[in-house]
Amino acid sequence: MQKRYMTIWFRHLLADRMSLRKPELKDKSFVFKSIIRNRVVVTAGNKNAQLQGISIGMPLADALAIFPDLEVFQENPKQNEQLLKALGEWCIRYTPTVAVDLPDGLILDISGCTHLWGGEAGYYKEIINRLRNLGYDVRGAIADTIGTARAIARYGTVSPIIKSNQQHDALLPLNPAALQLEPVTLMKLNKLGLNRIGSFISMPRSVLRRRFGEEMLLKIARALGNEEEPIQPLHIPQPFEQRLPSLEPIKTAMGIEIAIQKLLELLCKQLNTEGMGLRSATLKCYRVDGKIINTNIGTNMPNSNPEHLFKLFELKIASIAPAMGIELFVMEATKVEELNPVQESLWQKEGGLNDAGLAELLDRFAGKLGSAVIHRYLPQARYWPERSVKSVASLNEKMEIAWRNDRPRPVQLLGTPEPIEVTAPIPDYPPMLFRYKGLTHKIKKADGPERIEREWWLDEGQHRDYYTVEDEAGKRYWLFRSGHYNGEKPSGWFIHGFFA
Repeated sequence: MQKRYMTIWFRHLLADRMSLRKPELKDKSFVFKSIIRNRVVVTAGNKNAQLQGISIGMPLADALAIFPDLEVFQENPKQNEQLLKALGEWCIRYTPTVAVDLPDGLILDISGCTHLWGGEAGYYKEIINRLRNLGYDVRGAIADTIGTARAIARYGTVSPIIKSNQQHDALLPLNPAALQLEPVTLMKLNKLGLNRIGSFISMPRSVLRRRFGEEMLLKIARALGNEEEPIQPLHIPQPFEQRLPSLEPIKTAMGIEIAIQKLLELLCKQLNTEGMGLRSATLKCYRVDGKIINTNIGTNMPNSNPEHLFKLFELKIASIAPAMGIELFVMEATKVEELNPVQESLWQKEGGLNDAGLAELLDRFAGKLGSAVIHRYLPQARYWPERSVKSVASLNEKMEIAWRNDRPRPVQLLGTPEPIEVTAPIPDYPPMLFRYKGLTHKIKKADGPERIEREWWLDEGQHRDYYTVEDEAGKRYWLFRSGHYNGEKPSGWFIHGFFA
């Protein structure tokens, strides 16, 4: 596919932004100042200031002498970059690859995107008119190379759309500054009377290198397409990502449902082709007002079933506020895993953890109640009770050891043992009663003690003597005394778990 690029030049970036924030400045003349080489100079200004004869780089004192009523603001060094990043993220609705072109531009890789707007002319008008309606004074251009598109946007006077392989002819009548050459190089060209790119672009490379340096050759090569110009996109497209622009802004729940279904069909087809399954996905809805709404889902096992994944997104549609309308939907598979098909049995109906129906049921529970309510635990080869189990996020993870069944263990184990008050007839005997959270439990049955030594290679401390007890209501608890009984100091008793 032939590469095509569009560059956007914001002629008065900071001034336009200031006018949007403070509408009262719209009809006034104002500039931004900064200190450069120990001089206070004008670094940006609005169109009205430019009409008064104030230019970028002019000393502020001269600007005030020309127009005493000029309003002056302090420039934030990083404000340009921050503003361009925000505008670049807004432009992602038109192409997945957008880069910042400091100090006042954006670069869009539009290869394969323009047909959605009826061609390059419609694509160009859509973006430029939208930005102008937002309040920005912009120019743009489209070409095979970034260098040519940038040059035409800033210095072109004819068509902003350069046909494929016509960049050489388009550059000939332009000023050498269109190539973004260094000021010293521009001065040399001016002294030699080379005031158009066409007057030197065909000179031998050895002559240009000797007189103007390697940098000029690099800029020319990039503008002509002989060397690729690297860019750093704001958003790196995911390997599994699908986009669906809307000819008219979508405002209804039915329209959102249809968009999600189409995106999932395309995404799952791509996943199945690669033998992958989705574990988490993000739906990005780009609204007309510039806001982006993110909606996330997750699965317990790799899944590429569009019907099931749609049911998960369907639970979130009510939270998607379209406002004035959604003009672009982007579906990203943010986490994928290899899809391992399970051999189905002819006679066995229960598939256990390998049953896809179980994973999909858990996905729906998580979608309705939240993923925090679903847990899976596996045993670990550890002595200390709270370290003997681990939480896992996937149904595919296998047990390394079997669950211990030679000793009773509670169904619910507290993450941290909680202190209780205990009455015991003899220090080493089970308690007669204990008080927990304001309630007194009389013990009818007890079994123990079971001594569990602390893992000394991990931390220091006392051992525990555990008792399984049952109160008069038939409820069973797992209690322990910490350390040996000491007549001078009462032993510490704790509750650590609850049996079924």
